[in-house]
Amino acid sequence: MLDQVMKALGYTFRDEALLRRALTHPSVGKDDNQRLEFLGDAVLQYLMSDALYRAHPAEREGALTHRRQLMVCEAALSPIAKKLGLGEALAMDRGEELTGGRDKPSVLCDTMEAVLAAVYLDGGMEAARGVVERCWPAEDEVERPLQDAKGALQEALQKDGGESPTYEITGQSGPPHAPVFTAAVFWQGKMLAEGEGKTKKAAEQAAALNAIQNSGFRLQNE
Repeated sequence: MLDQVMKALGYTFRDEALLRRALTHPSVGKDDNQRLEFLGDAVLQYLMSDALYRAHPAEREGALTHRRQLMVCEAALSPIAKKLGLGEALAMDRGEELTGGRDKPSVLCDTMEAVLAAVYLDGGMEAARGVVERCWPAEDEVERPLQDAKGALQEALQKDGGESPTYEITGQSGPPHAPVFTAAVFWQGKMLAEGEGKTKKAAEQAAALNAIQNSGFRLQNE
C-alpha cells in the first residue's frame, strides 16, 4: 500500500516510517498523524502563498488570501487525497472504518496535510513543492464550496479592475422564530440576482450563487 501511495505522489520516501505515520489515523492510538498534520498545514500554507504571490503579481493581500483559502480548504484537499488513494491506505480502527472514516472529508484533508509534512521532513521543501505541483488542480479547477459564492462573484467582477458587488436585504417573510430573508446583489447600478436564506448572510450567499449561475462568469463583458 505504501508503494501505491508513493507512486501516486510521484515521490519515493527514503524513510518510509514517515509515510506510515502520516497514514495512521488517531483512532489507532500511538504514533498517529496529528503532529504531522499540524506541520503539513504550515508547509501547505507557505507553498500555496509562494505560488499565488508569483502567479498574481498585481493582486493585493486580501485577494491572495482568498485564493489561498480556496486551495487549502477541506473542500479542495479531500478530493486530492481521495484521488491519491490515501483513504484506502489509512490505518484506522474498525469502529472508525464502519462509520465511513475512509471517506470523511475531514479525515482525508487531515491525512493529505500529514502526508505533505512527511514528504517535507523526508526530502525538504522542494520535494513538498513538487508534490503540490503534481497533485493539486489548477485554481479554476478547484470546486468552490457554496459558502464561498460571494467571494467567487467578487473575484469574477473585480477581474481587470472591476468594482465590487454590493448587497441589500430586500425582504423578510415567515414567522418571527423562522424568518426567511431575501437579498439582492447589485453591480454597476444593476441588480444581478436575488436569493433567499434563513439568515441575512445566507440570503446574500444565495444571491451571489444565483448571479454566478445566471451569468456564467461573463459579467465583465455585459
